Amino acid sequence: MTPEPATYPEELRTLVDSELGRLAFGDDPTTDGLREAMRYSVLAGGKRVRPVLSLATARAIGVEAGSILPIALGTELIHTYSLIHDDLPAMDDDDLRRGRPTCHKVFGEDVAILAGDALYAEAFTLVLTRQHGEPADVLRAAARLAQATGVDGMVGGQYLDVKDAMGEGIDGLRSLHALKTGQLIAASVECVLLASGAPQAQHDAYSAFSQELGVLFQVVDDILDVTETAEELGKPQGSDERHGKRTYVSAFGLDGARDLATRSHQTACELLAAAEPIGDELRRITDYIATRTN
Repeated sequence: MTPEPATYPEELRTLVDSELGRLAFGDDPTTDGLREAMRYSVLAGGKRVRPVLSLATARAIGVEAGSILPIALGTELIHTYSLIHDDLPAMDDDDLRRGRPTCHKVFGEDVAILAGDALYAEAFTLVLTRQHGEPADVLRAAARLAQATGVDGMVGGQYLDVKDAMGEGIDGLRSLHALKTGQLIAASVECVLLASGAPQAQHDAYSAFSQELGVLFQVVDDILDVTETAEELGKPQGSDERHGKRTYVSAFGLDGARDLATRSHQTACELLAAAEPIGDELRRITDYIATRTN
């Protein structure tokens, strides 16, 4: 059964947007153009799923959400860097992102590449210089974020995607997207547990939930790529099909992908319940991911 449209924790998204707007990325006037490109992409809007997940996780384990903002903002800077690079002509070659021209269309490919590179570096600057907590715990969180975005994470998944090097069937797709999409989503949750010094059993429970949430996000994303318009998505519709990419829809059909999404949503909810969170923000985000339309 498809869940009812979820009530997204907009107060957390508003907090993220406000704090992102405060980031300056230095003040040397000779690099004003680079900062403009960075801010153009970072402040383009969106639901801010990854940083909102971080703040909601903090609340779920009884930690003040504001205390985890450097990690939350860091995940969004990394996500934005990945979108800038995904859109480049050598990758997905897309002209539209979040309803407006992509970074390279506005600032050129050279500046867009540098803007993505700089956002990745700024993410770790935030975590390593502003995140409070026991130094060893903060370092473990930073290491998890790095691992989630490197060869064994997001970038490795991108490589498998562009080279069509994933295995066959659903296991191959899950392995691909566990890296490409799922690792940063999982890190958005896990880094909060690590920085907060949470016990291993609690970390493991939330990790299992976040891993399944990453799968759910990608299955729904593949469905939306063929069912929604470019205006609704805020990016080109049918981009995966245009590039001949194997998706949950191309592999299992639209009905099959919807069935996978339903089952993944149920599994994620069960894993979350087993983690015994405080409050309902994580459940609301999970339901939103299952029912989102863009």
